[in-house]
Amino acid sequence: MCTSICVNKRKTVVGWNLDLLGMQHRVRATDDGVYIEILDAAEGWLPLFGANERGDFVGMPTCWPYDARSDPQGEGVDILHLDIDLLLEKKTFGDVRRIAESGKVSSIPGVTFMASLSDAGGNVLHVIPGQGCRFYEKPGYAILTNFSPFKGNAEEHPWMGWDRYQKAEEMLRGASEDFDAEDCFAVLKAVSQEVCPTVVSMVYDVGARTVYWCEDRAWDRIASKTFA
Repeated sequence: MCTSICVNKRKTVVGWNLDLLGMQHRVRATDDGVYIEILDAAEGWLPLFGANERGDFVGMPTCWPYDARSDPQGEGVDILHLDIDLLLEKKTFGDVRRIAESGKVSSIPGVTFMASLSDAGGNVLHVIPGQGCRFYEKPGYAILTNFSPFKGNAEEHPWMGWDRYQKAEEMLRGASEDFDAEDCFAVLKAVSQEVCPTVVSMVYDVGARTVYWCEDRAWDRIASKTFA
């Protein structure tokens, strides 16, 4: 479960709720980026989500229900490491878009991870391995929860997040041109979760190159990092 939003008004503001159950995480802030890292038994701490000083943001919701077309098939690119390469600036947003449009992006066996990516210009790329990708040129807003945008609510799952999508869409549809980080946190709070708990909520004011975040829905304890 997760929710990703990107809003382009007077500012470009990106928001992300990481909803996580039974996995260790940490937030690590550096001069190059603010990373939400997950502890992997084989590879250690993996920076799977977050923002970099270049202006990119990486979110990676799980798609429910799982779709076997996302499993690795022959030559392909693992979406986890593709996202890490963007976040760590080893690839550009354009590089990732070209790879995604080639249709060669896969997930890991048995789990369909999606990608919700944005760049400094407010452009958005949604990647659903095995199904396709959608590029949005500086949209007014874009939302991705835990269902495939290619399927909508045609297939149901308790964690697909259709209600979260509708709530976020309702709030963003009426958002003012002054939409800012505080407004973004209000949306994230409205769609935050407790059963599969929201463990990190992160907002990126891209123009100001400032990342804000809180953990465990502690909305009154927000940390920040501004890149030089």
